[in-house]
Amino acid sequence: MSALICGSLAFDTITVFPGRFAEQILPDQIHILNTSFLVPTLRREFGGCAGNIAYTLKALGGDAVVMATLGNDGGGYLERLGGLGVDTHYVRTVTESHTAQAIIITDRDSNQITAFHPGAMQFAHLTKIEKRADIALAIVAPDGRDAMVQHAQQLADAGIPFMFDPGQGLPMFDGAELRRFVDQATWVAVNDYEGRMLCDRTGLSLAELSSLPNLRGVIVTLGAEGCELWIDGRRQHVPGVKAQAVLDPTGCGDAFRGAVLYGLERGWDLARCVELGNRVGAIKIATAGVQNHQLDRAALGIA
Repeated sequence: MSALICGSLAFDTITVFPGRFAEQILPDQIHILNTSFLVPTLRREFGGCAGNIAYTLKALGGDAVVMATLGNDGGGYLERLGGLGVDTHYVRTVTESHTAQAIIITDRDSNQITAFHPGAMQFAHLTKIEKRADIALAIVAPDGRDAMVQHAQQLADAGIPFMFDPGQGLPMFDGAELRRFVDQATWVAVNDYEGRMLCDRTGLSLAELSSLPNLRGVIVTLGAEGCELWIDGRRQHVPGVKAQAVLDPTGCGDAFRGAVLYGLERGWDLARCVELGNRVGAIKIATAGVQNHQLDRAALGIA
C-alpha cells in the first residue's frame, strides 16, 4: 500500500555561516537590523517537504505518491522522482511560474535562517485528491495555504487517514483553522516550538489534543533528545539516537516523517515508527543535503 504525500517540491540553496548568528545580531538593534553573513560554501539541492519525505520513504522500501507542483524549471526534478520510483501522477507543472525556492543559511550551532519563494506551490490547490485503492494513508505537509486546507478536507471526505504536519506553515492558520485540521487528522506531527504554538492557538494542551477521539497520536520532535509521543492523554518519551556527526540539520524532520510513514504503511505501532524515525534522523544529520543520505535497510532491521 502507498502513502500520499501532499506538500512542496522546491530547489534548496544551502549555505553555511562558520560563525554564530548571535555574534552578528545585536539584540538592542533588532529594530534596525541590517547585516550580512559571509557564506563560503554553497550547494543547490532537490528539496521541498514532499520530495524529502518521499526520498526517505522510498529509500526504506516504502511506496510514495507525491502530490505537489513544479514550475517551468522543474523538468529535472520530475525526472529525478521518476528515477527514484516515486509515483508522480499528482505532480502538476505550472508553466507560468518557477518552482518553489528555499535559500537557507545555517550557522555553527545549527541555527537556521531561511528565505522561501513559494512559486508554483501557490497553485497546489488546483490538484484534487481522488480516492485510490492503493493509497492507505497520507500526510499533509507544508504547502500552499489553500492546498493544505483543501487536501485535508478531501482526505477526510475520502476516509483516508492522514498525518497533519503543519511545519513552517503553521503560522498561516488561526486557532479555529488549526482545530479543524486536528479534528480531520489521524496523527499530528510537530516540533517542540510548533507544538507550543499549536496549543496556544487551539487552546488545548498536548494531553487534550491527543485525547481527541479521532487522533491516534501526537508526535513532538525534540531534536537530539528524541520525541514526545502523546497517546490518549499520556506522554511517552522516545529517546534520541546519537549521530555520528552533525553536518546538516536541513531536512531532518522530513527524513523522520518518511520513516514514520514507512512504519505506518506496515501497520506498526506508533512508538516503533517513531523509534525508526529517530534513527533515520540521526543518519540524515550526518549527511550534507536533504536527499543524499543512504539507508542500510539490513542495519536498520527492516530488510
